[in-house]
Amino acid sequence: MKYLIVGLGNPGEEYSRTRHNIGFRMADALADACGATFTTQRYASVATLRIRSQEAVVIKPSTFMNLSGKAVRYWMQQEKIPVERLLVLVDDIALPLGTLRMRTKGGAGGHNGLKDIEAVLGSAEYARLRFGVGNGFARGGQVDYVLGEWSAEEEETVAGKLPTAVEMIREFVLAGPARAMSSFNGK
Repeated sequence: MKYLIVGLGNPGEEYSRTRHNIGFRMADALADACGATFTTQRYASVATLRIRSQEAVVIKPSTFMNLSGKAVRYWMQQEKIPVERLLVLVDDIALPLGTLRMRTKGGAGGHNGLKDIEAVLGSAEYARLRFGVGNGFARGGQVDYVLGEWSAEEEETVAGKLPTAVEMIREFVLAGPARAMSSFNGK
């Protein structure tokens, strides 16, 4: 079986260290753990890797966050991957910094990348792994916050949680979302 793992973020060096790009960071951590490298392809940077006997196509869309659905749809069709084997890696301001939570469906919660994926797929019935980035911003400051860079202290927390995110993705691929959720959510 083949899986599609989608890290959400914005392409370009100016965004690489921002909170909004934690999806790209999780995708990079997974590729590094599996010895895979990304190549530039249509609509995304793409790495193909194996998690035991399973194959995973990992993408980082080059379409910018607000148009992520185009890349997701293209790679699902290109690789013939059903929505049940799609996992989107995303930042979440509703979760405390470093909290990891997997869900098999749900709303976009104001996240433009998820909104676009839902609009393009016509459904919110796909798995996502949310990485909490906290909400340390004043009213109206959400955009500046998520497009802001991590503080040194936050970066320590993020670096410490990335291996757990990789383990959650592996569990999703090897045992399914229900097992991954029961093994990791709330821990």
